Amino acid sequence: MSRVFVLFAVFLASPLFAAGPVIDPATAKPDEKGNLLWYDVRAVGLEGQGWTDVKAPFDRLPAKAEQLVRSPVWGLSRNSTGLAVRFMSDSPAIHARWTVTNKQLAMSHMPATGVSGLDLYGKLDGKWRWVANGRPTAETNTQALSTALKGEREYLLYLPLYNGVSSVEIGLPKTAKLMKPDARPEAKRKPLVFYGTSITQGGCASRPGMVYTAILGRWFDMPVINLGFSGAGTLDPELATLLGEIDAAVYVLDCLPNMSVAQVAERTEPFVKALRKLRPDTPILMVEDRVYTNAVFNAGMLKRSADSHAAFRKAYDNLTAADVKGLTYLEGDHLLGDDGEGAVDGSHPTDLGFLRLAEAMAKPLRLMVGTK
Repeated sequence: MSRVFVLFAVFLASPLFAAGPVIDPATAKPDEKGNLLWYDVRAVGLEGQGWTDVKAPFDRLPAKAEQLVRSPVWGLSRNSTGLAVRFMSDSPAIHARWTVTNKQLAMSHMPATGVSGLDLYGKLDGKWRWVANGRPTAETNTQALSTALKGEREYLLYLPLYNGVSSVEIGLPKTAKLMKPDARPEAKRKPLVFYGTSITQGGCASRPGMVYTAILGRWFDMPVINLGFSGAGTLDPELATLLGEIDAAVYVLDCLPNMSVAQVAERTEPFVKALRKLRPDTPILMVEDRVYTNAVFNAGMLKRSADSHAAFRKAYDNLTAADVKGLTYLEGDHLLGDDGEGAVDGSHPTDLGFLRLAEAMAKPLRLMVGTK
C-alpha cells in the first residue's frame, strides 16, 4: 500500500503533471525547413484581457466600447499593452513571430523595443527573471528569443506597449512541448486593474516588461489588466462602467497626468462613486499625479502639481466623509524619485522611473490585496 502511495506521489511531482494540457502539435504550422512548429498564442490564451467579446483578437476593450468611449480611447485600446501570454515549455529554444498593425515602430523618445517589441520572462526558483526581447525591424518580425534554455519552466511573453498586433506566434523545435500553465492559486486569480494615461500605457519603457504595471504583476505574481490610454485617461464616466464589469482584486486610478485641475475637481468623486456602486467591495487605490522631474526649474509646473494634488485630496476627503469604503490614497510628490533621473522628458518615466513607481505602489497594494 505504501509503495503505491509513493509511486502516486512521484507521478504527481513529475514536470509533465505540473503543467496544464499540451497544445496539439497538429494545430501548429511547420516552418519552411521543417525544424520549427509555429503556435498561435491564442491556443494557450491571453492574460490581461478584461473581455472576450472583442472586435479584434488583441484588443483591450470589448467591441461594444467602440460606440461608448471617445474615439481616442477606442483607438488606443487597439494597442496591446498589458496583454501577455503565460505558457509552459520544455524547449531549449523559443522563437517568436509577430505582426504589428502600425508601421511606425518607434517614437522620438521611446525605442522600438518598447513601442513594438516583445518581452520574454521565465520562472527561476519561483521568481520571474528576464530572458530576452523581440526587437522589431519591420511590421512582421521573426526572431529567435533564446536558444540556450534548459528544463521545463513557466514563461511570460509580453506584447507591444504602443502598437497593436494582428498575430503573435511562438516557435518551438518539433520535439518540444507547448503547454498551458496551471491555473493560478485562488488568491491570485483576480487581476490588478489599472486605469490611467500614457504612463500607465507604458511610455517610455525600453521594453514591455518594464512598465510599472508589468513589474507589479511579476512581483505579486497576479494577472494585470492595463487600461492606460495615452493623453486620454481622464476619468471618463464610460470607463467607470467598463471597469465595473471586471471582477478585480483592486482598481488603481492613475489619471491625473491627463487632467486639468478643474477636471480633477469635477470628475473624481462621480467616477469613484459610480465604480463603487458597481463593485461595492473591491479596493480602489487613488494615485496622485507624479511631479515633473524638471519642475524644480519651473515654478508653474510645481504650482500645477500642487493644485492638482489638492483637488484630488479634497475629492478623496469628501468621499471618505460620505462613507465611501475601501479607498486608499497615494501621494505623488516622490513617485519618480527626487534626483531628476526618473523620466525621459520630465514626464514619461525611464525604466528607473517605472521601477520607482512600482515600488511606491507596491506598499499600499500589498495591504489592499493581502499579498506579502
